[in-house]
Amino acid sequence: MKQLDTGVINEKGLSRVQLRHSSVCHVCLQQRSVGRAKVAHAVVVIFMEFFAWGLLTTPMLTVLHETFPQHTFLMNGLIQGVKGLLSFMSAPLIGALSDVWGRKSFLLLTVFFTCAPIPLMRISPWWFFALMSVSGLFSVTFSVIFAYVADITEEHERSTAYGLVSATFAASLVTSPAIGAFLSVRYGDSLVVLLATIIAVADILFILLVVPESLPDKMRLSSWGFPISWEQADPFASLRKVGKDSTVLLICVTVFLSYLPEAGQYSSFFLYLGQVINFSSEAIAGFIAMVGILSIIAQTLLLSVLMKRIGNKSTVLLGLGFQLFQLAWYGFGSEPWMMWAAGTVAAMSSITFPAVSALVSRCTDHDQQGAVQGMITGIRGLCNGLGPAMFGFIFFLFNVELKEMSPVLNPITPGTEEKSAIPGPPFLFGACTVVLALLVAVFIPAQHAPAVKTCSTRVMTEAVSDGGGVPENSSVPVSDEDNEPLLQDSSL
Repeated sequence: MKQLDTGVINEKGLSRVQLRHSSVCHVCLQQRSVGRAKVAHAVVVIFMEFFAWGLLTTPMLTVLHETFPQHTFLMNGLIQGVKGLLSFMSAPLIGALSDVWGRKSFLLLTVFFTCAPIPLMRISPWWFFALMSVSGLFSVTFSVIFAYVADITEEHERSTAYGLVSATFAASLVTSPAIGAFLSVRYGDSLVVLLATIIAVADILFILLVVPESLPDKMRLSSWGFPISWEQADPFASLRKVGKDSTVLLICVTVFLSYLPEAGQYSSFFLYLGQVINFSSEAIAGFIAMVGILSIIAQTLLLSVLMKRIGNKSTVLLGLGFQLFQLAWYGFGSEPWMMWAAGTVAAMSSITFPAVSALVSRCTDHDQQGAVQGMITGIRGLCNGLGPAMFGFIFFLFNVELKEMSPVLNPITPGTEEKSAIPGPPFLFGACTVVLALLVAVFIPAQHAPAVKTCSTRVMTEAVSDGGGVPENSSVPVSDEDNEPLLQDSSL
């Protein structure tokens, strides 16, 4: 045995640092071989959470209209805006915390608080909408789920896994609104709220009892007792640090410019179909089902083929191209058949988000997946607040009034609306933002080595704390500021 600056050398010539690194890799491999954490766990969690909320689509529209009869659309935008802003501020912090303390605890936290308002819908609508707005602080399940998937998948299979998670989200939205509407008409809203509550509780119990931790023990703290300073808890600090990486910054700008019109579209498109294009309630339900089924196919089969054939970046560009074509068609289309055709293109554009998530995952280190995925989810949350307000304002400027939250509540007689040269101005504005997103995405490098490390590795900190020096082949940081972790072990 011989004492060196790089650690203790054993009989096999391995230093203590190398042994610790080897043990971390062994834990990861052992965890995968046993199959404790699987993509199926993430799929079930996502499906149950959004299935529960999807059931409430019709009852929530009814309660929203009854609670705010004079300013229904405005209040909907305000509630979504507050929720989106809070998600934007909290998502990077929650993602970074999950990099340190593990994924399971934060999956439980996000799902619990996201679903907490559901029982209040029938008890007190005012408290329901108030709690729903505040729940935006924890409505960031996607960031933790994508970090969970990144922990248990190899780089070459990650895009397929992300596509499966996104397709599951689409599947929940295809089935649950129709089921909720049927049960609401047949048995009343109270039964639908009760069923959604039961599913939400089942999801929480599934995480608590079945879902295993995906982050290896060596890469997370063994106790929740470590203090975190205010500087470390600042969500904007994570934005500033990760923003130093130009590639991640370009990806975030692309997400913002592309998801802003998508969020606005979700908030008003089905009202637009019923009141401007004169779709019946049955046609709207059929449209949702068609787009959802095609989205599932696109995010599973098509995404996997494209990632292998043309690569990650080209798949993102292709998805943005589909979105541009879809929004332009929605904007100029004035006949029902045009909406159906544009809907097929919209389904193809659904490959963008899982492809972007896979791209940003490849551009970041393994121990900072939660922080960066949290940034992406936070930006999407911000868009969920700004998008509906933007679309509502543009509809107002062009005198396109969406009077009710649901076309079922106030059906439109065909021919009562005057056709205009540009039926959907907000969709054309959204197409312009997607053009900007395309221009930004072009500059994203296909291959990237992270320039800024936002989280320290557990192997290195353990080696230093045990008294060993820096390994010979390790690079020494030039500046503490450039290499300051998002959430540092404050006990060191």
